[in-house]
Amino acid sequence: MSGTGRMEEGRGRLGSTLSGLAVALGCVLFVGGFAWGAFVYKPYTVPTDSMSPTIAAGDRVLAQRVDAADIKRGDVVVFRQKSWGNMPIVKRVVAVGGDTVACCTDGKLTVDGKQIHETYLAKGQAAELKQIPTITVPKNRLFLLGDERQGSLDSTAHLTEAFSGTVPRGSVDARVDAVAWPMNGMLARPTGFEELGPISSPGPLRLILGAIVAGAVLVMAGGAYGPIAQRAARRRSNALRTEPAGAR
Repeated sequence: MSGTGRMEEGRGRLGSTLSGLAVALGCVLFVGGFAWGAFVYKPYTVPTDSMSPTIAAGDRVLAQRVDAADIKRGDVVVFRQKSWGNMPIVKRVVAVGGDTVACCTDGKLTVDGKQIHETYLAKGQAAELKQIPTITVPKNRLFLLGDERQGSLDSTAHLTEAFSGTVPRGSVDARVDAVAWPMNGMLARPTGFEELGPISSPGPLRLILGAIVAGAVLVMAGGAYGPIAQRAARRRSNALRTEPAGAR
């Protein structure tokens, strides 16, 4: 009996130690994940339907803080431009400095003479309702369109301004990675631009969410060990007390 008691006590100490380690590691992952997310991402609420169906009015998006030099064709970005109202605006980059953009050829946007298959547009929607003259985007500037081409106030609404409606790269604050609310998840990759060069890879949002979820699971599992172990110990104790005399 004493040997059995010592074994159970040893197992209890090991279980308590592992439980404590699980809780500690879980807290690090959980809190660290939130801290990492707050450092990398900024939340924005999109006020209009100019980016539908990708992003609807009232959607809450998570935008990754990135260097403006890393912005590529197809990225959905948050930017500020004084002549556009000097407020956070969300649009899609369809051409970068040096590109020649026009619309439409066979109903499609063209960049450097290549027709772009824009999978993010609503089914049956034309690439543009009005003609976009052939424009060469100046160096270090971006040409932006909304995914909802009927009413979006984008570069096409500013063609008569200097630089033909383009905005400087430096006006970009962040690149949208996902729609957080409603939980539509990560934005689809704009593969239609791959023929022109590399497109952006998703940010670390999935890793951050994985760390937070794993941390929560470890904390709950570690915290549950104590009550479960105590209940098991009581059951073993009751079984020993009710064991018939002389039974071994």
